[in-house]
Amino acid sequence: MEETHLFIHGKKRPGRSDNRLNNIYPADGSIVSEITYASEKDVNEAVESSEKAFRSWSKFTGTERGRILKKAADLLRKRNEELAEIEVEDTGKPVREAAAVDIISGADALEFFGGIAASIEGTHMQLGSSYAMMKREPLGVCAGIGAWNYPMQIACWKAAPALAAGNTMIFKPAELTPRNAVMLADIFLEAGLPEGVFNVVQGGPEVGKQLVEHNRIRKVSLTGEVGTGQKVMRGAASNLKKVSLELGGKNPILIFDDADIDEAVQGAMLGNFYTQGEICSNGTRVYVHKKIMDSFLDKLEAEASALRIGDPKNPATQIGALISKEQKEKVLNYIEIGKSQGGKLLFGGGEPSFEKDSPLNNGYFVEPTAFYTESDDDQIVNEEIFGPVMAVLPFGDEEDVITRANRTPYGLAGGVFTNDLKRAYRVADRLEAGMCWINNYNVNPIEIPFGGVKMSGMGRENGRAAIEDYTQLKTIYVEMDGVGKPFED
Repeated sequence: MEETHLFIHGKKRPGRSDNRLNNIYPADGSIVSEITYASEKDVNEAVESSEKAFRSWSKFTGTERGRILKKAADLLRKRNEELAEIEVEDTGKPVREAAAVDIISGADALEFFGGIAASIEGTHMQLGSSYAMMKREPLGVCAGIGAWNYPMQIACWKAAPALAAGNTMIFKPAELTPRNAVMLADIFLEAGLPEGVFNVVQGGPEVGKQLVEHNRIRKVSLTGEVGTGQKVMRGAASNLKKVSLELGGKNPILIFDDADIDEAVQGAMLGNFYTQGEICSNGTRVYVHKKIMDSFLDKLEAEASALRIGDPKNPATQIGALISKEQKEKVLNYIEIGKSQGGKLLFGGGEPSFEKDSPLNNGYFVEPTAFYTESDDDQIVNEEIFGPVMAVLPFGDEEDVITRANRTPYGLAGGVFTNDLKRAYRVADRLEAGMCWINNYNVNPIEIPFGGVKMSGMGRENGRAAIEDYTQLKTIYVEMDGVGKPFED
């Protein structure tokens, strides 16, 4: 059986932990590979490798670092088809998504941060005849901990700004999607990245804990659940390392009565059913103005019923499999809770049917599902499901719906659909979210920052803002007039 290994100091090798895990193809339950986990000794060796590499990598000019990142981006695009196939087998998402978004967006991150590496700069301040310089310095060894919904994209989103700023990175992919991080490490090496600048360790929470608490790692960037983020913050407190957290959300989409209904329906579907609903920024609370509710629901059901669910490797498939059997059961349980609490099931709500002898019957599929409810207190309205389950709620008043939209501990994203420009800005300005879209949803160009507020996290991925999370500010004061005699009467 194929084994998925670690990647430390330029070489793949098996992890030395006794723990191993079968890597499962979510569409049919078959075993793709066996993952070898890192031992504590492996983690320490990765840290030593990264520290050694940092001493030289941090001395590269920004132009030199940028050139390597740009070459890696080119290699990602060249190998898009191969990498997308791995992404599909690890995640169960449709190949049309993996090929169009996952690998390409990772390449975009490498290219963007490669392009700005040479322009990372500080400031100068004149203080009379004396002056001060504020410079941005790399932190040192950084740890990236990825999620399973966008394995390659997340690895690139974390590695690109870290490496552009002169740091080194140890990346731990999610247990369920281990392979593309190793492929990325290989590509970095081919692009000319020195050994040890990007290392990969495999494993579960115990390996993540070792990275978070390691006193020679200066920064941790996590994409994951809120509970995991809280554990990371507690662990990082041991040596006050810098932390970036991109966590979950229960995000609102507000659709006003003057919105283009066809556009709003497409936006709501994009914010609920893309990647089988396994996206942290999904807008799973869809507030629709009462005046257009009937029309919205009719068009939503017609569009959703036409979605093609099935074999993720078939380019025609639009909805693939959930990541695991456990996740499928969790989503189906939430659907039952939605029914029991009085929500009206509009469509979906179960597992799709395939041909009798199809291996897809062993996969982890759930139909795109929508509920209508008038209660903001329902569990399906309040709790993150991370599956293709949409809750549609009516509203009639702008002030009221903003209050309802913000009545959540989360604050990752939000959306507004309206043709009233003043209203669009007014409402987006008041939504308590790190990312807001107007008349679109889940669009994340690499050039703009992405991240949450409240319990959805801290720090930012992408855009120039990400550089701030991977650098520290040093102030140097230069005295030109002399110290004088400060203790003289």
